[in-house]
Amino acid sequence: MNAQDNAKERAANRALELVSGGQVIGLGTGSTAKLAIEGLARLVREGLSIKAVHTSIATERMARELGIPLIDINQASTIDLTLDGADEVDPRFNMIKGGGGALTREKLVALPSTKRVILIDESKLVSKLGMSRSLPVEVLPFAWSFSARLLGELGCAANLRQQGETPSLTDNGNYILDCDFGPIDEPAVLEHRIKLLPGVIESGLFIGIADMLVIGLDDRTEIRERPA
Repeated sequence: MNAQDNAKERAANRALELVSGGQVIGLGTGSTAKLAIEGLARLVREGLSIKAVHTSIATERMARELGIPLIDINQASTIDLTLDGADEVDPRFNMIKGGGGALTREKLVALPSTKRVILIDESKLVSKLGMSRSLPVEVLPFAWSFSARLLGELGCAANLRQQGETPSLTDNGNYILDCDFGPIDEPAVLEHRIKLLPGVIESGLFIGIADMLVIGLDDRTEIRERPA
C-alpha cells in the first residue's frame, strides 16, 4: 500500500475502537469505509455481536460476503454509530461527500445516528469546501438538463457524471451532476438553495453532521471532535 492507503487503514483501525457489542453500526461507502468494514468483519468473526445498516448496494454486498449481520434501516430503532469517509472536510466539520455516488443513502443513515464518525486521511482536510472536489448533486433523470441549468445559475459548471458512454446511475436509479463551484464561502446557504431546485434529490453537502474526525497521518492517527 502507498502512504495514503496506510493512513486510511490507520484511521479505520482507530475508529473500530469506538465500536461496542450490541450496537447498530452504519456502514459507509468508499475506500476508507471499506477498510473499516473489513476490520469490523474481523471483530465479528472474533465474537463481537453487532448489527449493521448499509449505505449502498456495494456496501451491502461486501458486508454480507464478510458475514456482518445486516438489518434494513426501516427496522432500526436506532443507529448507534456510523463509520464513513468524506471527500473534503472543512474546519467546521462540514463535508463534501458523494464521490462514490451514495450521497443520499449516506445522509439518510448518518442523520438518525447517535454518533457520526468520519474516517479520512490528511489530504481530505481543506480550508474551504470545493477547493479540490466538485460537489455531487443527485437529480432525477427526467429533465436532468433543466436541473443542471438551475444549478448553473447558482454559480457552478454542472457536468453529468458518465460511466463509459452512458450516464452513471445511483443505487436509487438517479443521475449525478458534478458541480464545480470552486471554493464555497457559505456551504449551509448553498445546501439550502440547491435542495429547493426542481428535480434535485440530494446534494453532497453534509452540514453539521460529522461529530468526530479520525484522521490517518503518516505515522499516527488524530481524533478531533466537532467544534461547538
